[in-house]
Amino acid sequence: MNINHLIIPLFCAFLGSAHAQKIQYKLRMDAPQTHYFQVEMELTDFDDDELKIKMPVWAPGSYLVREFSKNVELVVALDKKGDKLPVEKSSKNTWVIKKGKEKKVTVKYEVYAFELSVRTSFLDLTHGYVSGSGVLMYLEGHKAVKGCLDVIPHASFSKITTALPFCTENLATDGGTRFKFNDYDQLVDCPIEIGNQEIFDFTAAGVKHTVAVYGRGNHNIENMKRDMAKIIESATGVFGQNPNKDYTFIIHNVEQGQGGLEHCNSTTLSVNRWTYNGSDYLGFLNLVAHEYFHLWNVKRIRPIELGPFNYDQENYTTLLWVMEGFTSYYDELLMLRAGFYTKEQYLGKLNSSMNYVEGSTGSRVQPLAHSSYDAWIKAYRPNENSYNTTMSYYSRGQVMAAQFDAMIVKVSNGEKCLDHFMQSIYKTYHVDQNRGFTEAEFKAELEKFTKSDLTEFFERFIHGTEIPDYEKVFSQVGLKANRQDVKEVRFGTRLGGTTVRGVDRGSAAESIGLSVGDEVIAIDNYRIDGGSYGEMLSKFGLNDTFELLISRDNILYTLKGKMSEITTPRFMLELDADFTNKKLINYWLR
Repeated sequence: MNINHLIIPLFCAFLGSAHAQKIQYKLRMDAPQTHYFQVEMELTDFDDDELKIKMPVWAPGSYLVREFSKNVELVVALDKKGDKLPVEKSSKNTWVIKKGKEKKVTVKYEVYAFELSVRTSFLDLTHGYVSGSGVLMYLEGHKAVKGCLDVIPHASFSKITTALPFCTENLATDGGTRFKFNDYDQLVDCPIEIGNQEIFDFTAAGVKHTVAVYGRGNHNIENMKRDMAKIIESATGVFGQNPNKDYTFIIHNVEQGQGGLEHCNSTTLSVNRWTYNGSDYLGFLNLVAHEYFHLWNVKRIRPIELGPFNYDQENYTTLLWVMEGFTSYYDELLMLRAGFYTKEQYLGKLNSSMNYVEGSTGSRVQPLAHSSYDAWIKAYRPNENSYNTTMSYYSRGQVMAAQFDAMIVKVSNGEKCLDHFMQSIYKTYHVDQNRGFTEAEFKAELEKFTKSDLTEFFERFIHGTEIPDYEKVFSQVGLKANRQDVKEVRFGTRLGGTTVRGVDRGSAAESIGLSVGDEVIAIDNYRIDGGSYGEMLSKFGLNDTFELLISRDNILYTLKGKMSEITTPRFMLELDADFTNKKLINYWLR
C-alpha cells in the first residue's frame, strides 16, 4: 500500500499511556458501492457516568450548517465484554451513552457518504474521500484529548493521502494504517483521500508538497510542479516564512468543479477535469493561490470567533471580508508576482471586481460587515431575491484590500505595502499570542500602517453601503479610476427559458407586478421562447410600452410593461502615464 503522510514536529510526541484517557477511531469501507463508511470510536478511561458523542453540524471554512448528523445510522455502544450499553439521542447531533462505571466503551456507527465536494464526504467503487467533520464524531468536553485513527481501506484501494501525521507506535491491525492527532480540531482539519489516486511531489519554499489527483483529466504533472511551485514561492514571499514542513494537495478532477477548501497544512481542490489548458489553467492556478494563501490567512491569521470552533452551531464574525476578500486580493496579486499576469491583465481583473461590486444592486443594501456576519443564513442559502439584497464579501473584500494596499504604499512612499501589515498581524496574533483578533484590534493594526483614523472609513464602507472614492485612493499611487456611470434601458428580469427567475429591485418589471415563477408566453401578442425574449425587449426604447401575456399558477394574465432607465456606476482602472512617482506603482504592482 502506498501511504502519503505528513509528519509535523509539533505533533511528533504521542503521549498516550495505558492509564490515560484515550480516543481511538477505526474507519472502514467494507462495501464502497453502498456509500457507507463504518466508524468505531474506542473511548478509554473516561470517568463520566454518561458520555455524549456529537457530530458537527458544519465544516470549518464553509459557512453553512449542513446537519451532518442526517447521514449517521446504527449508533450502538458496547462495553469491554461486547454487551450493548443504553444509547439515547438528546439533540439533533448528540447521542448519550449510559456507561456507568465502564472504563472502556466502543461506539459503532455508519455514515452515508455520497456528496463529492470539498466540504462533504464521498464513497463509491472508484475512491473514498473523508471530510472529517462529517464522518468522525467527538466526545463532548474532550476535544483536546490526543488519539489515533486507523484507516482500513477496501481491498480495491491501494493508497491513502492525508496531512495527518503517521503513527509509528502501536501500528494498526486489520490491514489498516494508523495516524495520530493532537486534538479533534487537527483530526477533522486533515481530509483523507483513499483509493488509487495519482501521486507526485515537489519542493517549493523549502517545503515538501505532495499532490494526490483523483480522476481522469488533461493535467500535465511537470507543468503542475513548475507552476504550482511559482505560486507557492510567491505566497511564502508575502510572509517571509512558511509555517509547514510538509503540505498536501488533494485534487478531484470531476465534470463540475466546486472550488477549494483550506486546511492548516493541506487543501482539497475540485476542478473540471479538462481545466489544465489555456485560460482555464490560469483559473486552476488562481485557485491554488487562493487556497494556499489561506494557510496563513484564516488558518493562522483569523478572527477570534473562528477558533477554537463551536461545531454545534454557527460561528459568526463580521470579518469574513478580510479572510476571503483579502485572500481573493492576494490570489490575483500572486498570479502577477509569479509571472502569470501582466500588469494590465492584473488591473483588468481588479477593475472587473470593482464594477461587479459597485454594479450590484445588493451592494447598496447589505453592508460588507453584514455580508460576513450573515453568510450562514444568506450567502449559502440564496433565493430568487438574493441578487437584490446581498453582495459578495469575496469581491468587495478584494477591492477593500486593494485600497488599503494603495494607502500603505502611499504613506510609506513605496517602502511598505499590505504584505507588511499581514506579516505584523501574523506575528502579533498567531506567533506571539496564538489567538484570533477582534474587529477593533484588526482596525487598530490597520491604522498603524495607513497612518490614519479609519473610523469614518469603516462606518461608511464596511458597516455602510457607500461607494468609496476610488479615484482619490488610487490616483495617489499612479492609477486612474475614472468613473463614468452607464445609463441602460432595461425591463429588469432574468429568465430561465421562458420562466422568470429574477426581478430586479426598482425595475419596470417589479413595478408592474411580474414575479419569479411567472411564465412569459407572449409580448404584444407575439409568442416568445427563451431566445427571443431578450431580442424582442431590445427593440423597445425608454418609456415604450408593451403587453405581456403570462401564466401564473396556470391562470393567464395580461400585464402592461414599460421600459425604464437604470444607472449603474462603472470605473475604468488604468495606469496613469503622467504620474511622476513611478516608484509607487512599480512597488505595488511588482
